[in-house]
Amino acid sequence: MGQASNALPEVAYYYPEPYWREGDWIKTLLLFFDGVAILLPSYMRGRPAAVDPVMVEPLEDRGLLHILEPETFVDQEVTEQLIAIMVNLVTEGAFDDLDEPAFTYAELSRSRLGWNADIELSEMLIEELKPRKLARDSEDGFSVPLHPTVRTTVLVLLSQLARVAGRKRGLELHPATDRADAVDSLVETLTLPAMPSAGHVVALDLEQVTMDLSAVSLDEVLDFRAEHGAEHRGYMRNLRQFVLQLSALHEEERQVALLDRREELADEADRLRRLARKTWKRPLVGFGLGAVGAAWTAQFGGLPGVLLSLAAGVAGGLADAAPTNAYSYLFSVQRAIGARS
Repeated sequence: MGQASNALPEVAYYYPEPYWREGDWIKTLLLFFDGVAILLPSYMRGRPAAVDPVMVEPLEDRGLLHILEPETFVDQEVTEQLIAIMVNLVTEGAFDDLDEPAFTYAELSRSRLGWNADIELSEMLIEELKPRKLARDSEDGFSVPLHPTVRTTVLVLLSQLARVAGRKRGLELHPATDRADAVDSLVETLTLPAMPSAGHVVALDLEQVTMDLSAVSLDEVLDFRAEHGAEHRGYMRNLRQFVLQLSALHEEERQVALLDRREELADEADRLRRLARKTWKRPLVGFGLGAVGAAWTAQFGGLPGVLLSLAAGVAGGLADAAPTNAYSYLFSVQRAIGARS
């Protein structure tokens, strides 16, 4: 099913890493989106195809893989918001209780820290991190060694800021990951006291919604998507809307709403599983889809505008009572996450 003429393609923004290491599950991901996007530094060009040529090359040939280069994608606007929120987190003590890495720091390309857009801002963040033993000087001129938790936090923030940056390029980007720790980092960031989302974060358990299609050819998957992609994308949108609706409610109201809608979502997921079984007529491992998000409407007073922009996933100023949201999908094969609220 194609998009309406006035709608942007709905593309999964894979994070936190610049490319996936095990790509068979991407075939299942394609049922829910119009393509997949990765944020790949220029010095890593060609690595995804070297790691997973079976998936990467066919996706590129079909126009289903969008390679975003942080040298241009992380522009001035994204850089200003990213650095501002990171500096705020550092000065507010968000990373004060971290132990120094026992073995090694984790490299993050300078371009994903906004180096190409604003060197001074990027360097300012690094100088804030180094005295706290959260960063070290670059060893290769391309990347910066960061504490692993700080690195993941930067990449999680970029997954939200990417939503607006993507629209500038004609893409509706949806943060999606196969790593539960990235979702945990998003939850931890959104629930910080300084964030307007504090108290509004909700995550739903992974629900087995279809099948792991690693044993099915890409051509078969795309044929199936042409016939049933609308149902899968509809489930994805319903899940996101449900999470955001829940997070805007008070705790007592959430429980009632969850009971009212959970069975409906489970029935819809069961219908998707039956479609897959009917099509491939073989035992296939279950594939799960979960979501975490926060939605709220409030008067934010003197909070920095960049915090609003981050938590909302939008750029620029917001009206005092504007509804805002942040979200991410978690995909998994035979794994589960617990519900949080």
